[in-house]
Amino acid sequence: MAEVIAIVGRPNVGKSTLFNRMIGQKKSIIDDVSGVTRDRIYGESEWNGKEFMVIDTGGYVLNSDDVFEAAIREQVEIAIDEAAIILFMVDVATGITDQDEFVTRLLRKTDKPVILVVNKVDNNTRQLQANEFWSLGFENTLFLSSISGSGTGELMDAITDMIPEDASVEKNELPKFSIVGQPNVGKSSFVNALMGEERNIVTDIAGTTRDSLHSFYKKFDKEFILIDTAGLRKKNKVHENLEFYSVLRAVRAIEEADVCFLMIDATTGLESQDLSIFSLIIKRMKGVVVLVNKWDLADKETNTAKEFEERLKNKLAPFNDVPILFISVLQKQRIFKALELGLEVHARRTKKITTSKLNEFLQEALENYPPPSIKGKYVKIKYATQLPLHYPSFAFFCNNPKYVKESYRNYIENRLRATYNFTGVPINIYFREK
Repeated sequence: MAEVIAIVGRPNVGKSTLFNRMIGQKKSIIDDVSGVTRDRIYGESEWNGKEFMVIDTGGYVLNSDDVFEAAIREQVEIAIDEAAIILFMVDVATGITDQDEFVTRLLRKTDKPVILVVNKVDNNTRQLQANEFWSLGFENTLFLSSISGSGTGELMDAITDMIPEDASVEKNELPKFSIVGQPNVGKSSFVNALMGEERNIVTDIAGTTRDSLHSFYKKFDKEFILIDTAGLRKKNKVHENLEFYSVLRAVRAIEEADVCFLMIDATTGLESQDLSIFSLIIKRMKGVVVLVNKWDLADKETNTAKEFEERLKNKLAPFNDVPILFISVLQKQRIFKALELGLEVHARRTKKITTSKLNEFLQEALENYPPPSIKGKYVKIKYATQLPLHYPSFAFFCNNPKYVKESYRNYIENRLRATYNFTGVPINIYFREK
């Protein structure tokens, strides 16, 4: 998983400008008025072959010393807890302030690496003035200008030097299942029911789970890791610091998982936020099982399981080859069936098909429906092979890959799914020139 880099500091020192430069796009709003960044923003960055996640932690407005200390303390303490590396940003134009010294005292309590970033150092005079910041006592201190970009390359080098090389994945690593969904759909209750204990706090208040909680499951000859996540809210409802980091952790839990249980509420049906979560799962090429919870509360006379499932699949299209299970966590109905489905999806996701079998499949598919000619150009697919990735990906080698239409790609995928059963698993298909 990508390491998290948090940018902290008082308002109006240039955190959002640096954030935008680090991720290579204008994602944070920039203004000379302090407190513009009210919602926390994160983005992905890559440098020297290493990927990491950057957080812009603006958002508070300084009204008084008491309000400032409460806001900055909460912000920095969450960043210390969540981030692998902390960028503490200050402004050479104003020099060291009481607020900077307050942040310094907070950061001295952590054993995580801190880089002091002195911003707006854009001429020789400010280069000399910036030396006063060494008195804050941070070994890693860099001078830069986030607007011009001067010095940002050295900062990115320093960050990547601190990020360890990706550890090799163990072949026998336990499957990881993440339970994701909107707040208060029953995710924590589901984990508690499976574990047979009050592993997670459960209340009627949405958003009780702030962290992603890992539980080791070993029962009935089954072993895996269950990850309960905070509910993902719509962005315009994410206001408080903890709420933002809960969304971040839920996104990271999807990244960490092999298979995601997307839990939806039977009484409200599939909502736009559920579709957003589903799209994120598919984009990350994770296995997925849809759990329709609170089915005991649904009106069965006007809403049968078959009708509900048909509507679900219509909304999930084009990728609707997913297992759907109707459960009641409260009544413990079919909750262990959910685990069986999750393990089946995991087995499909890790399935390996030999090249010889794939080419037998290819010959049959070509006989039934050869690629149509485009502008007089004929596509001849020579052979196929499965790529060595953590999810099913297949390369089909041909003479004119650019003339393979999306409809034919869909035909090949549908044949693969029908032949080898990839229900619940996104697959990638590439047409490459031989």
